[in-house]
Parts: sequence; C-alpha cells; structure tokens
Amino acid sequence: MTGRWKILVMICCWCLNALATKEVIDFHEIRITPDSSLADAVRKAREMKRIGGQTTIVTISLAPGIYQLYEPIRLRPEDSGLTIEGQGAIISGGNRINVWKKEGKFYTADIPDFNGYPIDFRQLWVNQEKAVRARDVVDFEQMHRILTYDKKNQILWVPKKSIPKALLKKTAALPEMVLHEMWCTSNLRIKSLTPQGDSVAVRFHDPEAKLQFEHPWPSPMTPNTGHPSPFYLTNAKELLDWPGEWFYDFRAQKLWYYPRDREGIVWGEAFTAVYPVVETLIEVIGTPDHPVRDITIKGVTFSHTTWMRPSQKGHVPLQAGMYLTEAYKLRPQIDRPNNHKLDNQGWLGRADAAVELRYAENVNFDNCRFEHLGGSGLDYVIGCKGGKVSNCRFNDIAMNGLVVGSFSPEGLETHLPYQPADSREVCNGLTIEQSEFCDIANDDWGCVAIAAGYVSGITIEHNTIHDVSYTGISLGWGWNRDSVCMKDNKVHANLIYNYAQHMYDCAGIYTLGNQPGTIISENVVRDIAKPSYVHDPNHWFYLYTDEGSSNITVRDNWTPSEKYLQNANGPGNVWENNGPQVSNDIKNKAGIQQ
Repeated sequence: MTGRWKILVMICCWCLNALATKEVIDFHEIRITPDSSLADAVRKAREMKRIGGQTTIVTISLAPGIYQLYEPIRLRPEDSGLTIEGQGAIISGGNRINVWKKEGKFYTADIPDFNGYPIDFRQLWVNQEKAVRARDVVDFEQMHRILTYDKKNQILWVPKKSIPKALLKKTAALPEMVLHEMWCTSNLRIKSLTPQGDSVAVRFHDPEAKLQFEHPWPSPMTPNTGHPSPFYLTNAKELLDWPGEWFYDFRAQKLWYYPRDREGIVWGEAFTAVYPVVETLIEVIGTPDHPVRDITIKGVTFSHTTWMRPSQKGHVPLQAGMYLTEAYKLRPQIDRPNNHKLDNQGWLGRADAAVELRYAENVNFDNCRFEHLGGSGLDYVIGCKGGKVSNCRFNDIAMNGLVVGSFSPEGLETHLPYQPADSREVCNGLTIEQSEFCDIANDDWGCVAIAAGYVSGITIEHNTIHDVSYTGISLGWGWNRDSVCMKDNKVHANLIYNYAQHMYDCAGIYTLGNQPGTIISENVVRDIAKPSYVHDPNHWFYLYTDEGSSNITVRDNWTPSEKYLQNANGPGNVWENNGPQVSNDIKNKAGIQQ
C-alpha cells in the first residue's frame, strides 16, 4: 500500500470514528502563492486547529513557484496534524542575482546585505548547475601531494610548485586548503605561506589548526607511506582561471564568475544564478513530553541552502561529516573490557541540514526533492518516532543526504556507548523507501548518502544510491561492542553503485556497533569508482562490518565478488549466501520499484 493510500485510509478511519462519537470533522485548505508568507500560513493553520479543536484538519496547498525564506519555518507541537503539499513548489534559502557587469572575461555582481548584514556563502548555482568555487585544479586527478606533516609545530609542508606565485606574495585573504585524509577531508583556512627552498610551510587558523594537528584519526598520509595525501586550494581570486568557476570577495561584497562557453548575457537577459543565505529551511521542534505529531509534507522541493562553519572555524571531521570540537591522542591508552584499547578521544558536532526534526512522531515526506544544498539534506536529529520518507529524490548535496539518530551527544566522548536513561531520545521506527540519492557529498567527500547513527527499528529499503563520494549506507556508531540503544534495524533490497568517487576505507553498506536483530539482506552493491589518489587502492569493500559490529545478520546480498571486511567485530554476526551466486530474482528486485 502506497503512502498516499495509507494516509487516505487513516483519514477515513478518523472520520468513521468521529461519526461514531458524533464528532464533526472540519476540513480546511489554505491556498497560498509564492507572493504569500508560508510562515503566516502555518500560523493561520495553527489558529484554525486551536479554535476548531482536535477534529480540525488543515492542509496548506502551495501553488507552483519559489517560496523564498529569510529564516527557517518552525513547526511546533501546536502544528501537529498539519499537511503541507505543493507539486512544483520550491522552498528556497537562496537569493537570485539580477544585475551583472561585464569585466573582461568575467561577470561580476555586487552582493547586497541580507537582512541588514553582509552575507557570506560557500555555494553558487548557475542555471541550476552547481558552479565551482575557484580552485587550483580542474581535474582532481591532478591534485598535488603533501611532503611533511609536522604535528609539534603545526606546519604542513607542501611542494613550492603547488602554490601559485601570486599567493606567495599575499599576507591576507589566503585560500582554504581541502586536505584528503584516508576517509575524510578537512577544510583548513590558511593563515600563512612561508617558502623555504623548494617547499612551503603552510600554517592554519585556529580552531582548526589545533584540531588538525592534535587529532590522530583520520590522519593524512606522508610520502613514506607510498600514498601521500592529496590536497587542493580553493577560494582565492588568484585561482579563478577556468570557465564555470567563481570567487566571492566577502569584504568587498563582490562576486566574480567566469562563464562557461554556453553562458552569457543575451538581449539583456542574464543567466540565472542563485547564492544561498539560509542554512535550514524547516525546523520541526518538539520536546520529549510534547512531541510534534502527524505532519505530512508532499510534493515540495527544498533547495539552495548553505553551511558556514567551515568559513568561520574550519572543518575537521571524524567520520560521516561529524566534525570534531576537541580531539587528541591518549598515552597511556584506555583499557576497555571486551574492546580494543582506546588510543584517542574526540567530541563531535553536527552540520546543519535543510530540514531538521527534533522530538517528532510520524513526520512523513512523500514525493519531495532535496537538491542544491550546502549542508545535509534531511535530518531526524533526536527523539523522532516513526515517520516515512518515500518516493523522494536527494540530489546535489554538499554533505550527507539523509541523517537519522544520534552520532554521540556533544557532551559524550564519541567512543563511549550511548544508552540514554530517557529512551525517548532514541530515533526509532523511521522508514526510508523508494527514494533516489545521487551526487551526494560533493563538498565534504567523507559524507554518505544515508547516515544512520544510534537508531532502533529503522527500515532502509528499495532505494537507489549512486554517484556518492564515499559510502552508500552507514548504519551504527560508537566503535565498541557494548550494549547500546541500537537494535532491529533493516537494510533491504537497495541498489548501490558508483560509490567511493573520492574516498576509500568504505563500502556500499557499512556498520558500526552492537545491533541485535539487525538484518542486511538482498541488496545489490556494485561498480565502485577508482580514483587514483586514495590512501590505499585496495582498501575498499562492497560490505563492511567495522569495529564493534555485533549481532548483525548479513545474507543474500548480491555483489560482483566477495570483497568484504569484518574488522574488529564482536560476537553474533551471521554471514549467509552473499556474493555473485545470489539469484537474479533478488538482483532484479533491488532499488526503486515502479
């Protein structure tokens, strides 16, 4: 039964119940256009329900067009039962550039203040295609490699030939370095460039300098490993040298764009360019005692967001885009019963998403699109029960496509088991089905299509995942085999291909931690990418149960070969009938089913 029919059946049951109790259902539809305020419509719906009582059903119908926001729309417990629908409606956090000037081979635009304050951004879309933030290489296969990694003095040494001469003359407004580190990339704001012979000493701003050189994992690879870490430079006008690239001078509030051959101003009409000004579009905010319930969003596109922390504080992730706020090596190591000794500690933060939910029950997204996003797409952050994501498309997303569950609270060291006293914190019962994830993690290469952390009863089935920078589905967290809040998760009949576009130490499906009752079955994983610059060309897998993975059943998954890894697993795992011999019937049923 499709989600639409289930909703209809629920409404019919509600109506029959109301008739039995002699209650009258009061249906309301609020129709708005892009010229209207979506926030005002939500308030109007809330007041209709408050005055009309529990039997009032309200739908906000959005006419096609762009609904531009200056801050998130917030849905609270008082909005429970609301439906928002609008085929062709786009909820956008972007501003359009309407006036361009021609300056030599570039087009330029003055960027006005946003809500009375200068705006900065990290993404630009031209004719609905993501433009390239000016960088030193067009082809990532041509990235330069590091020389030496001096942790004590917090200096990264690189070849002098890797730094454009014009940058060596600058003392301010230096570019960012994006550094490849095994299974993550770091965004590091360069503080100084000091030539010495045929090398350059690169120093970074804090807080990322301290984090980068103190955290042990992941680590950049040096030449003595045989696979020194690559890097590229970005965000300097001196790097703006290729069609499709852009640079924004935040201090001057001036944008420079190098148009592609097919782009230009014709008959006074400029190409369409959009820059993001909002990080989150929708926030569903309940509490443990008063959750938001029974929200349905149908047919809506969420588009044009950013995430600005890397521009302000850098970005040093641990895994799956979860960034470190403090991390360092341990000497002596910590003994952990039933686990390996722990050689490092770390505490994490989490990137913003276009849509975020906290303490929500049965919040559904049907036939929605999440695209052109500078953070993550959809995030069930904490305390979410039930709900379904069906028939959606996640495309052109800088970080994770869909995130659900805790990845260790900010105050909990990330290797410690998470078993909260209040079980209401744990996300459980979400279904993710019949959805497509493509072009995911195109800024932060260490992110994944679907990132599920400490979750219970999650179902991920019949999705198609392709063209992602790292892993397809990541399930679990914690790097230990202790009993935690994870259990009874299901990853079934997904099709995953063209993954690991930029990073290895990965898999189509990857797990961490103790998850009794979890079953990974009848998935198809194939066609891994082959970037030359990964840290270990053999360290990739179709299926990968990583540290602490316990009590998980892996069966009937089709892969071209049995290239799997079971690393530091706990007890109770069962592997049955995985590999190229799995039946064609299973193979043909994986992915989105029409």
